[in-house]
Amino acid sequence: MPKAGSCLFKIGYFLYTRTRFGRYYHGKDVAKAREKYNEDGHTIIEPTMFDKLEITPIPVALDNYAYIVMDTESNTCVVIDVGDEEAIIRFLDRMNVTPAAVLTTHKHWDHSAGNAGMRQRYPGLRVYGGFGDCVPDVTHTLQDIEQVKFGMLNFTAIHTPGHTVGHVSYLLDGVSLGAPDCLFSGDHLFLGGCGRIFETPALKMLKSLDVVSRLKKDTLVWPGHEYALNNLEFACAVDPDNTEAQEKYEWAKQKRERRLTTCPTTIGDELKYNPFLRTDQESILKSLSLQSSDDLTMLVPPDDDNRARILEELRERKDNFKYIQ
Repeated sequence: MPKAGSCLFKIGYFLYTRTRFGRYYHGKDVAKAREKYNEDGHTIIEPTMFDKLEITPIPVALDNYAYIVMDTESNTCVVIDVGDEEAIIRFLDRMNVTPAAVLTTHKHWDHSAGNAGMRQRYPGLRVYGGFGDCVPDVTHTLQDIEQVKFGMLNFTAIHTPGHTVGHVSYLLDGVSLGAPDCLFSGDHLFLGGCGRIFETPALKMLKSLDVVSRLKKDTLVWPGHEYALNNLEFACAVDPDNTEAQEKYEWAKQKRERRLTTCPTTIGDELKYNPFLRTDQESILKSLSLQSSDDLTMLVPPDDDNRARILEELRERKDNFKYIQ
């Protein structure tokens, strides 16, 4: 893919995000996935159970996840990031459940293309998205730190711009459900990585990552893609002495060999090995050879402007990384 600042990239990105070409392109990916995996999807469906909470990652397209979040006491359910309504509806029909709402993290079609189909299948369904992102087929727009509640499912919309200008991560309060808090991070934060910085300066993405990194360490993170292997391979390459990254990479390989999900991770774990959350760490600076650079003289710990430049450098190297696995 062309570099994010290039004219060619900007034209392609505009066509993908603002026209039906993007929906068509995403539809081709969904069709490829159905041909490759049939109805099974790229990952075995495996619910995670807590006292009064059930979270089920639903494989969508070639590597996306949607999530069905269920308050098991009241049988209330919310769906997050419907990239393909057929996969979601099929699962909901098996559960004999009607969703209370759809929460969408951002406008990209692989997270939102199914909104229209969900509204058609469930008349009156509320579909939420963040302000400033023009999410297709929404009925309600959420502001930063606005809360929405469905049964005992209490979500806070956290504005996390960077991947898109209006990207939202949804924080579920787990206390009343007998569970840890849960962050549905879309394309903002992944296991071992972060989203590409498409629509904002790197400093804004840095600030958004700082916001989520300050959440409670046991907060569970449920990202929008199965990117763990690629992210962790890069993390090991850019921070080669980090044994936490190496151990997590081996763990993820074993999971993916059995087509099991690597979700969720935790904020505390990500702070140990995710290079995009470690832009103030000396090991990262040394690996990038930035400490003695003529044009990037870093201090330890660096200030926010320098950390943003480190983040931008990491993201560019990740975009061009040659994977072994």
